[in-house]
Amino acid sequence: MFPTHRPRRLRANPMIRDLVRETQLHPHDLVFPMFVQEQTDQAVPILSMPGQFRHSIPTLLRACEEAVEAGVRSVLLFGIPNHKDPQGSQAYAPDGVVQRAFQALKAEGLPLLLMGDVCMCEYTSHGHCGHVDGHCVDNDKSLDMLVKTAVSQAQAGADLVAPSDMMDGRIGAIRSGLDAAGLHEVAIMSYAAKYSSAFYGPFREAAGSAPGFGDRSGYQMDPANVAEALKEVRMDIAEGADMVMVKPALAYLDIIRAVREITDLPVAAYNVSGEYAMVELMAREGLMDRRRGILEVLSSIKRAGAGILLTYHAVEAARWLREG
Repeated sequence: MFPTHRPRRLRANPMIRDLVRETQLHPHDLVFPMFVQEQTDQAVPILSMPGQFRHSIPTLLRACEEAVEAGVRSVLLFGIPNHKDPQGSQAYAPDGVVQRAFQALKAEGLPLLLMGDVCMCEYTSHGHCGHVDGHCVDNDKSLDMLVKTAVSQAQAGADLVAPSDMMDGRIGAIRSGLDAAGLHEVAIMSYAAKYSSAFYGPFREAAGSAPGFGDRSGYQMDPANVAEALKEVRMDIAEGADMVMVKPALAYLDIIRAVREITDLPVAAYNVSGEYAMVELMAREGLMDRRRGILEVLSSIKRAGAGILLTYHAVEAARWLREG
């Protein structure tokens, strides 16, 4: 075939490379996960996630304004309450920190899609994602807590709720709860294939959500499994999910591709805290060009099949993509 076929012809200059690029990243692909807490009136740096913060509601508003200016259109909020109890009651309290943050963002009128993470681990004193009996997380008793949290967030202004708990049946229960409350237009993005991963470590420090006993492998998925992930995705779709997510992203690109091939629903992937920290640490040590590395990671996730990318690099990446 050589010399008739010379693939390098299509790599000869930036213009032709842009013309034939197969995977295009856009700012509107990106969702910015953010932390809001009650214990501060300022933004507190998260040491394990350089460049990220636990925000107060006023600093969250300013950070969201900056995100919009950069081109970000969606944010996902995690709450860190002052008070935790076994029932995680601040997760669904009308005056909870996330609820007040949604109300403030709606009042601000920013052109943002507001997403709420629906889980209990940041709010429970035991750090698990649902109702605990002894040392067992009770699936069915947890559903009521999750439904109340989703409805509370939607009533406060969330446009979309994102259940991340991995309890069986929670998508159907939340859809029924939202509809019963007249919240038919609120969408559900299911953490459908959420693995029990080592890459969540920095997040647990950021959100104060480490389990008080045991781990989450009784409800999050075994990293070795593929068919199980596809089963979870199909079940969540059948229960009424509007979008499905794979989490984490980089170690699960094959799962993203497999999910993309079995559904025509939007597919999201979460570029999680440990993946973020790896890039930041490599860049800090001079082992990688930071901008190139971040955009390469995000391109790989989209190339695998995710159209929605949750990433802590969202603001910088959106700015770079707009600059061209």
